[in-house]
Amino acid sequence: MVDVRLREQLRDEGFCIVEGVLRGDALARVRDALDAAVERNRARGGGGHDGRLDPNAANIRVYNLPCQDPVFITLLRDPQALALAQAVLGPHLLVSNFTANIALPGSGSMNLHSDQALVIPPPWRAPWAMNVIWCLDDVRAENGATRYLPGSHRYSGFEEVPKDAMARTVAFEAPAGAIVAMEGRLWHTSGANVTKDERRRMMFAYYSTDFIRQQANWEAVMPAEVKDGLDAEGRRLFGLGPAGNTRIGGALTRLKPA
Repeated sequence: MVDVRLREQLRDEGFCIVEGVLRGDALARVRDALDAAVERNRARGGGGHDGRLDPNAANIRVYNLPCQDPVFITLLRDPQALALAQAVLGPHLLVSNFTANIALPGSGSMNLHSDQALVIPPPWRAPWAMNVIWCLDDVRAENGATRYLPGSHRYSGFEEVPKDAMARTVAFEAPAGAIVAMEGRLWHTSGANVTKDERRRMMFAYYSTDFIRQQANWEAVMPAEVKDGLDAEGRRLFGLGPAGNTRIGGALTRLKPA
């Protein structure tokens, strides 16, 4: 169950922050796994900079985290994180993607966007996508915290986004080990890291309702040994079952012939 105050904040403000989800050895384990993934990418000749998203190489992207280390699958199924996502999307959600964005000193901001606007045309009448952001370092404006546009989760079309939207954005601030639950209609961007020596590591667990095509094709990108290690609920969460958006026991099965 999600605390009523958090549920209300998600509805009213489009986000909420829960501190202390990762602590001590658990936080260190996830940090080590992400750092190891970055080093593996570098060893394969990939620097991690994605020019489609970020203005310079001081931003490092790591894609397909569930394929990198089992601990990332554990995070996707964390009871607090999953409960927050289900509070917004309902029980029939899927893991659409899970990526990391590491802001090194000198990194710049990406373009302002909403994740739902990237995958669903307007009008946006309800939240059909959701991010649970894992903060592996203390996150603040100066080191590149995600910035959001207050109230923008109520926009139903592109024409409602103000021309000075970027100037109106506010930085999320959260301690290491916290999660930021952010519904998919909230407009946001990565912040610029203006510090001299701070690294800001954040990971974005992106869930969506089951009628939206997932950003990652897990059947194609997930190694066989990772898929074989998933239980039935894990396979369902990644959309690896034999059926797509058919909800057994749902509305269709309750319909009775006249």
